[in-house]
Amino acid sequence: MNSENFGLSEKLVSSSYIRQGSQARRSHEQLIRHLLEQGKCPEEGWSESTVELFLSELAVMDSNNFLGNCGVGEREGRVASSLVARRHYRLIHGIGRSGDIAAIQPKAAGSSLLNKLTNSVVLDILKLSGVRSVASCFVVPMATGMSLTLCFLTLRHRRPKARYIIWPRIDQKSCFKAMITAGFEPVVVENLLEGDELRTDLEAVERQITELGAENILCVHSTTSCFAPRVPDRLEELASMCAKYDIPHIVNNAYGVQSSKCMHLIQQGARVGRIDAFVQSLDKNFMVPVGGAIIAGFDESFIEEISKMYPGRASASPSLDVLITLLSLGANGYKKLLSVRKEIYLLLAQELKSLASAHGERLLHTPHNPISLAMSLDGLQAESDKAVTQLGSMLFTRQVSGARVIPLDKEQTISGHTFRGFMSHSEAYPCPYLNAASAVGIAREDVTLCIKRLDKCLKTLKKEGNAAQSSPQVLLSGHEDTSQGVTEQK
Repeated sequence: MNSENFGLSEKLVSSSYIRQGSQARRSHEQLIRHLLEQGKCPEEGWSESTVELFLSELAVMDSNNFLGNCGVGEREGRVASSLVARRHYRLIHGIGRSGDIAAIQPKAAGSSLLNKLTNSVVLDILKLSGVRSVASCFVVPMATGMSLTLCFLTLRHRRPKARYIIWPRIDQKSCFKAMITAGFEPVVVENLLEGDELRTDLEAVERQITELGAENILCVHSTTSCFAPRVPDRLEELASMCAKYDIPHIVNNAYGVQSSKCMHLIQQGARVGRIDAFVQSLDKNFMVPVGGAIIAGFDESFIEEISKMYPGRASASPSLDVLITLLSLGANGYKKLLSVRKEIYLLLAQELKSLASAHGERLLHTPHNPISLAMSLDGLQAESDKAVTQLGSMLFTRQVSGARVIPLDKEQTISGHTFRGFMSHSEAYPCPYLNAASAVGIAREDVTLCIKRLDKCLKTLKKEGNAAQSSPQVLLSGHEDTSQGVTEQK
């Protein structure tokens, strides 16, 4: 409805009522105007009606929604199911063009505007979260692993002789496979055990650089967010080292946007040294469906180079999801979520510490990890070799998701490389342990239920262990003892 149509409406309905409706419409349009002018996340979240009005306005700008459009090409935004069309708000053309994911589509002005606005709003959120000097970013419809691969492939053109990527070890498959998929040889640098924490071995990293030759190294691939007792890499020192030897530096910041500490490390690393790009997941940081990531950096031309490396058009779904989410939350709403996450981290640490003490265990001291916590399972290991892994199964069947139980001496081979002590980020971590994390969106009820169910599982396993130890190995009748089977049935 424009002013002319509102004027015509006054012939049918009382002008006072129409003016009131017109003013209500203008309040929505004012919010949209501010977004277009500033390109920033609004301070306060929008109502669903404003978001849907905006998306509808974008959709009618795409050619597949033109009245009387005649499409004779192979890609005309045709959708067989009206349910699918509604799911995507009739924004069907995706983002980018065949040669550049950031390019404008002539027949999809609305989708192109959606793409530009999403990247601008996300850039604003990265700055608000702590990386103030970030210059550019874009949303890519791939999860973190493939987005890292895209960064490595872009660097290949800058460093054609390079074969190696130096990688302080973190036991997560996708970031390792990202290097393999890009065609490079990961050089795994084991971590140093400092107290309970696993930290970057800077001397070993520098030794690999001198031995392999800086010109043969594609980049250093570091990590911020991770499972305790692994802690974020020493980003400032690595960034300074990369600047010293003129080696690119790519940071896996998978779920680090929600942590002010992780974002501060990136900001400081860029200030004192070199960070070429940092990659973060959409679903882990913004509570949207899996399938998107943000590639960001401090050199606008390099980030543009990465976006042009993406072959073909791309799905607009991740961009649409994160834009809807951030417009609905607003900057204040997102900051509140981050604040609550910090509070619950302290609660989770306190509750885990109390529970650990009650069961003769301890909360591992990992102050440099701002998201993940770890509790020792030494006593459980002493009860039975299988008790540690059994705990993980018991928690899962009791609907405690996300908790990780890490046994000793597990081996895993990934793309020909064997990791000893896999999942513990170390060849020989001193004890088995359990992980729990306070990630964005967590509620106090999650912590309460987790601790309650974990306590019951530990008591059950201890009871079963005591029963097994007290049972005779051979019954008086001479038959084998079947108490283990009975225990398992219980």
